[in-house]
Amino acid sequence: MMTDLPLDQVRTLLAVVDEGTFDAAAAALHVTPSAISQRVKALEQRTGRVLLLRTKPVRPTESGEVLVRLARQVARLEHDAYAELGLSGTGEPTRVSVAVNADSLATWFLPVLTRVPEELRLCFELRREDEDHTAALLREGVVMAAVTSSPDPVPGCSVRSLGRMRYLPVAAPGFAARRLDGPLEEVLLEAPVVVFDRRDDFQDGFVRRLTRGRRGASALRHYVPTSEGFVDAVAAGLGWGLVPEAQAEPMLRAGRLVPLAGGRATDVPLYWQQWRLDSPALAQVAETVTATAAGALRG
Repeated sequence: MMTDLPLDQVRTLLAVVDEGTFDAAAAALHVTPSAISQRVKALEQRTGRVLLLRTKPVRPTESGEVLVRLARQVARLEHDAYAELGLSGTGEPTRVSVAVNADSLATWFLPVLTRVPEELRLCFELRREDEDHTAALLREGVVMAAVTSSPDPVPGCSVRSLGRMRYLPVAAPGFAARRLDGPLEEVLLEAPVVVFDRRDDFQDGFVRRLTRGRRGASALRHYVPTSEGFVDAVAAGLGWGLVPEAQAEPMLRAGRLVPLAGGRATDVPLYWQQWRLDSPALAQVAETVTATAAGALRG
C-alpha cells in the first residue's frame, strides 16, 4: 500500500512539466535524462497511474495535474517556512502566480498589486485568461490563485465572493444611427459585433436573452483580444459590444458611446479562489484583493 510520495520524484515531475522535455528537466536539475525518466516511471508505478503524456512539450494527465499542484504547494510552504526561520539565504522574492480576466486587469485589479505591503517582497506573475476558464489553471497547478466566475471551489482551494462586474451594451453614435435603426432584438441579429476571441460567448448570450433564445449575435464579428482594444473598437464604430461599466461610463459622458437596450446591464459575479494553504503571502494578497474589489465592484 502507498504510504507516502517521495518528494524528489514529485519535484522531478514538476520540472518535466515546467521545462517541457525530459532533457530540459535534466539540465535544470543537474542530473541525467535517464535519472529523470527513472524518477517519473517510479512515481507512476507508485501511484499506479500515467502521470505524463509524452508529447512535445510533455503535458500532465489529470492525475499528473494533482501531483504538479502538490509540488507547487510544497514549494510554497517550504519558501514560507525558510523565510520565517530566517534561512532563505538567497534573498529571492516570493513569486505569486495569479490568473485574472482581461477586463478586471484593465479596470480594478492592478491597484491590488500596489497595495500589498512592500516588505513582503512579492513578485507577481499574472496569467490573463477569461473568467470562465481561470479555474482550469488552478486545477492544473499553473497558478496558485485566480479571479473566476465559478463559485464552486477547485479541489484543494478556498473561494470567496468579490462582487459583480457590470457590463453595459453600447455602440458608437454613428454606428447606432446607421446599423441599429429598428427594434433592437431584430437589428442585433444582423449588426456587426465586437467579441474578445473565439471562446467569447458573452455578446451571443446577451442577444439570446434579448430574443428569447432565437439565436446569438451576428456572424459579422470582429475579434479584438484585449480589453482596451475591445473598447476602442466599439468606440471606433466597428460594432456594438458589452463594455465594463468602469470603461463605458466616461465614454458615455463624453458622447463617444451611446447605451443600447435602454441601458440594460449584465452583471458577472466574480470570485477569488486560491490554494488552501497557511501562506502569509497568499493570505495578504487575498485580503488586499477582497478589499480592492469591495470598492470597485458591485455588491
